[in-house]
Amino acid sequence: MQTFISETLDAILKETKSFDNVVFILPSQRAKVFLKQTLKDKISVGFLPETLNIEQFIQQVSGIKKADSIQLLFHFYTIYKSLEKAPDTFDTFASWAFTVLQDFNEIDQHLVDTKEIFVYLRDIQRLKKWSVTGTFKETEFMKDHYSFLEKLHNFYAPLYQFLLENKIGYQGLMYREACNNIDQFLEGNTHKKYIFIGFNALNKAEEFLFQKVLSTGNSDIYWDLDETFYKSNHQAGTFIRKYKKEWKFYEKNSLKNLSNHFSSDKNIQVIGASKNTTQIKYAGEILETFSDFKNTALILSDETLLPITLNSLPKNINAINITMGYPLKDIPTTNLLFSIFQLFISQEKLQKTADNQFYYKDVIRFLKQQSIHKLLSTTNTNLVDDFTEEIGKENYIFITKNQLTTLLESTDASVKNVLLSLFKKYTTIHDFLDRILSVIALLKEETTDLEKEYLFRFYTAFTQLKTLQTEFNYFTDLKTLALFFKQLIASETLSFQGEPLKGLQLMGMLETRVLDFENIILTSTNEGILPASSQQNSFIPFDVKLEFGLPTYREKDAIFSYHFFRLLQRAKNVFILYNTEHDVFGSGEKSRFVTQLEMLRPDIVHKTIAPKVITNKTELKQIGKTETTLQRLKELAAKGISPSALTNYLHNPVSFYKQKILKIKEFNDVEETVAFNTLGTVVHETLDELYTPFVGKFLTVEAILAMQEQAKDLVAKHFKIHFKNGNLTTGKNRLIFEVANRFVTNFLKKEKALLQHKNNQLKIIATEENLSTEIKINGLEYPVKLHGQVDRVDELNGVLRIIDYKTGLVTSSNLRVPEFENLRDEKHLKAIQVLLYAYLYTQSKNYNFNQPLEAGIYSFKNLNSGFLSVDFALPRRKAETNITSEKLEDFITEIKSYISEIYNLEIDFIEPADLRY
Repeated sequence: MQTFISETLDAILKETKSFDNVVFILPSQRAKVFLKQTLKDKISVGFLPETLNIEQFIQQVSGIKKADSIQLLFHFYTIYKSLEKAPDTFDTFASWAFTVLQDFNEIDQHLVDTKEIFVYLRDIQRLKKWSVTGTFKETEFMKDHYSFLEKLHNFYAPLYQFLLENKIGYQGLMYREACNNIDQFLEGNTHKKYIFIGFNALNKAEEFLFQKVLSTGNSDIYWDLDETFYKSNHQAGTFIRKYKKEWKFYEKNSLKNLSNHFSSDKNIQVIGASKNTTQIKYAGEILETFSDFKNTALILSDETLLPITLNSLPKNINAINITMGYPLKDIPTTNLLFSIFQLFISQEKLQKTADNQFYYKDVIRFLKQQSIHKLLSTTNTNLVDDFTEEIGKENYIFITKNQLTTLLESTDASVKNVLLSLFKKYTTIHDFLDRILSVIALLKEETTDLEKEYLFRFYTAFTQLKTLQTEFNYFTDLKTLALFFKQLIASETLSFQGEPLKGLQLMGMLETRVLDFENIILTSTNEGILPASSQQNSFIPFDVKLEFGLPTYREKDAIFSYHFFRLLQRAKNVFILYNTEHDVFGSGEKSRFVTQLEMLRPDIVHKTIAPKVITNKTELKQIGKTETTLQRLKELAAKGISPSALTNYLHNPVSFYKQKILKIKEFNDVEETVAFNTLGTVVHETLDELYTPFVGKFLTVEAILAMQEQAKDLVAKHFKIHFKNGNLTTGKNRLIFEVANRFVTNFLKKEKALLQHKNNQLKIIATEENLSTEIKINGLEYPVKLHGQVDRVDELNGVLRIIDYKTGLVTSSNLRVPEFENLRDEKHLKAIQVLLYAYLYTQSKNYNFNQPLEAGIYSFKNLNSGFLSVDFALPRRKAETNITSEKLEDFITEIKSYISEIYNLEIDFIEPADLRY
């Protein structure tokens, strides 16, 4: 195919026979590579011309070297501190300084009179504060903002002067200085011919410089634009039409290299795809149909999709050249480094610096980082897992260095020394940076080539930070360093190395300048991405930008319009993909550029794609019973089935199978906040200890008063037993401790009120009593034992009560059982438990049923309702709470049917279809 570079070189070769004193200036480094290759193919002998990208040319003219962004920030802070009486901390400064530098850069690139614009800005702020009556109320926040904007000029001049003296600067400064030096530069290079190739949107400084160079008479400029966009009022031709109209150079010269390729035959497909992943996967499917990638480009309008793209490329691609950088924030090593920062940040936040203890989650996160886990697994593959289990078992919320020393004692000496030094008491930023560098040096020994690249990038970044800290000492604490590192990582990328002229070209939109491809796949052509949203990150208001000729989103839209349509000029096969799905802000529409393209060309093919959705019938978990299962069930029959185990089976048979057949235990997680079951255990055991001395006795009001005095100490005692190494003095745990106290004291108040009312007589029969009995199941050769621990048995005015304590919410409706046929409904599970306790009690004690019997629950979240009895009455009938032998017999008949089901080999353990959790 005939590319723009090829056409331009043909035109130049007609006029230029020797390139000895010719300098080609192009928009990008990549364009230089393609130009040199094309020129080599066209000339058989002779020297290649000097080729520069625009940045190199500006550096030559200005004599200023471009400053590194971090280095620039540190210099800026030095000047800022010298000017401010109460300067911001470095991390706060960094949060706004990048935007200020960006504004300075734009002001200089467009040769704006800085004094004039900063005075204009100042006056706008003063006008905002002015009012006729003088009643304008200025908040502290507004005052700070206005004050800051008025100081911008104070920052600009000293920074500019400092950078100029040191011959370094940001891009805008280089441009301004190049404009100051251009006459002198051209006088020294009169023998050279400069040719500008492939430019479009120029800033004011570039316009000035280009016109100066062109005015010498021996230089030229070649634009890359199709007549379709130049001769109409199309946005893509905005800038070049402007230059043709305004530049003095075009009073005597014609516009060079307008082409007419856009109207030629093309295969253009506009493809709507649901979600970004679908777009990228479909792009991979398109690439699979190609046999040669020499003239093929995959262009990502949204460069954040690079990681997905690299994982979606087809296997037939044997060579690829990537122009974009891989974001450092997506690299696994970044998470490792953040985990190291977090160790000490949490330590300081939780006030454990003096003790040099580390929050257990931070330690586990660090140890489970892939590279660290790999290092520690060389000696013992379960080392970290065993340590994690121990932390959960012993409820260690904070980890000491001694525990880590014990953990690492069997590891290699070099690994052990580096990791233990990392957990030493934090002293200085310099010391911390050394620790990070030591970890990086350790990791590089056992890594892949790709991981070495990651580590080297971080090694250079931290070495630079260490050098700057030594020189400036701006990081006063670790939090400041961590925030700065986070800001730095967000914008940094890891560059790929490759052969730029081979294979598939994977690039962003801006890298396509000057380049042409036969096959183009362009993704993410949605509004908000192409063009980018109009939101601007600047301290200069929109109207001020208009007043001083600074670019706004309008110019940026025109730039993207040019890139989009220029890209399509010479292409033959174009696949344009966009996301059809609406995001949270309602956007999901294709780019306006695509709509414009559809109006320009009637031959576009439209299609919408979506991933194939294969509907799978959700199959419930089903576990068959074997002889081994039956053997486990036989052991269970001898050991005993508790009410909670039976209700667990009725709720979810698969859960019962895991707990009782497979004997899978729950993982011991660390309790930072008191767990609900721990709260329940503490309340139960406190009440047990309070009531045990009164077993067999009638309770008195005096006894309750004595209990109330002991209650708080007993709650604390049982928390200490069940909440190991936990802190109950502050935060949520303190609140839970007070809740436990409140549960116990409110219950005792309820008991006291009961005794004071109508001469009630309350006798404690038993607390936390273990009960058991055996039942015969039809078809089973052996009996099945039922057992359980009843929280309390008492006698109130001659009625025996079987009581279960619940710290959760229970209402009377949970205990209404008018019939036993549908007991397995979830709403009856609590009633089943207390009725089983009643059955166990009557069987264990040979109860004769002459005395009235009730069973029920005290709900600590519903104490106002008092004792909630199992009620056998039909709805809207008088309560029927007395438990007779006949009712218990009917109840146990139904229970036997459930147990028979458990022991039936023909009935599998099946997960319920309506299981909520």
